[in-house]
Amino acid sequence: MDSKQFKKILFVTLLIFTLPAQAAKKNDDLIEMPKNYPAKYTSQYVKQITPLYKSTGKEEIVYVALDMLKGTNGEFSRNAILGNNLSGKPVKIEFKDLGTINPDYEKFDALGWKKNKQLYIYINPRHKDAPPGALAALLSHEALHQDEYNSLAEETYAWTMEAAVWYEIRKLYPESNEEIHPLVVRENTLRKLFIRGNYSDKYIKKTVYSNEGYKNLPSTSPGFEDL
Repeated sequence: MDSKQFKKILFVTLLIFTLPAQAAKKNDDLIEMPKNYPAKYTSQYVKQITPLYKSTGKEEIVYVALDMLKGTNGEFSRNAILGNNLSGKPVKIEFKDLGTINPDYEKFDALGWKKNKQLYIYINPRHKDAPPGALAALLSHEALHQDEYNSLAEETYAWTMEAAVWYEIRKLYPESNEEIHPLVVRENTLRKLFIRGNYSDKYIKKTVYSNEGYKNLPSTSPGFEDL
């Protein structure tokens, strides 16, 4: 066998081994992602970040939402969900009919829950098609509830965190502002209160204190002694 024949065989062999990888990449590029995902969240990129977030559950949109918290005020919440919390374990996140927990919770947007030593965040199924940026803001709020105690101070802090994160998300990912989606309506209401209060909790605090759902809450709780 002369050198030319050998080089030809080697080239064909290399081509055979590289074609499957190229074909897989092409197939990934052809997978159509939900239209409300930011452009950077291609199927290939989502596949790349999945190992980091799969401990939280099975929802791809949650992986995207958590990733969108990077570089925002919600970074603390993202880390808390990944395990840097009072339980020391990743928070499990799922869409769940909240009325099955308690009929009073049926219309809640989300709920932080603790069972034994495991923390959960349950999200109302009507938000399954919400922009992941809006879910990111919602998760930044719920991640702050890490025990069985709650208070007006804690809710004020959590709602303010949510408003601040949504304010940032809208700047970073303007396509997240789907104004007709019920979760976005919630986020934009909070954003207006946040801006009106000169980027503080001034008006959010008033809203929390006047909320009928919080009327039996104490003023403070562990870790939230001051407003």
